[in-house]
Amino acid sequence: MKNLILIGLCMGVLWSSMVQNDYAAERRKMVEIQIEGRGITDPDTLDAMMNVPRHLFVPEELQNEAYADYPLPIGYGQTISQPYVVALMTEHLHLRSTDKALEVGTGSGYQAAVLASIVEQVYTIEIIPELAARAETVLRDCGYDSVTVKNTDGYFGWEEHHPYDAIIITAAVDHIPPPLIQQLADGGRLILPLGNPLYYQTLTVVEKQGNQLYTTHLTSVRFVPLTGYAQDIEGEEPILPETEPPQPKESFWTSWTIRGGIILFVVVLLTMFWKMKKS
Repeated sequence: MKNLILIGLCMGVLWSSMVQNDYAAERRKMVEIQIEGRGITDPDTLDAMMNVPRHLFVPEELQNEAYADYPLPIGYGQTISQPYVVALMTEHLHLRSTDKALEVGTGSGYQAAVLASIVEQVYTIEIIPELAARAETVLRDCGYDSVTVKNTDGYFGWEEHHPYDAIIITAAVDHIPPPLIQQLADGGRLILPLGNPLYYQTLTVVEKQGNQLYTTHLTSVRFVPLTGYAQDIEGEEPILPETEPPQPKESFWTSWTIRGGIILFVVVLLTMFWKMKKS
């Protein structure tokens, strides 16, 4: 009997090891084909995507699809984003190991885990209590101690810990929430799916330089809407950041008005000189 129990335990350990190895192989395939194959080159992003166990952040019945090339439902009308989109958003934040990041829309907790694999501290906000609790548990069990989860409306950010070097919004919104702009550090970067929450959005990077915001548009995406206050004010006048750095003012000598006047003056002088010479 004891031998049978021992054999059973050994078989269980062996099976668990085989399953984990299968997931590691799936994760490697995901990174090589879906992520590197689409042009993601940042080493820190690639390492994070290679090491974070994505299958632990999805419902158990969907774990076999965890590394597939599409988003998955996680309950309460929310999803875990497609792996490539997670990598794309992460890469374009230009993260450093000393950075402090804010995530709006914790969801499954997977994006927070990816961020925590790169930066020093991650603060993440989830408006749905059940998802916040579940993500906090999974993150803690996986050893991501540098992630702090809060159940509240992410539209208003988390002022207590600002400024943030990087902010990521993982739900669609038709404008940039002003509190998040205020909480972004000078020189910091914010990335979000910007556009109509009911249709497609444009993945947009916003860089803060002093009092100016400069945007870069990456690609079309489709995210679930940012709920809470963002939906209450949907349709109101959005904040439109600058898309290009301001042009320097014209100097005295480069002004077209001044140059035109000078040219006209020279023409008049030459005409008078020609008439005097002719007479």
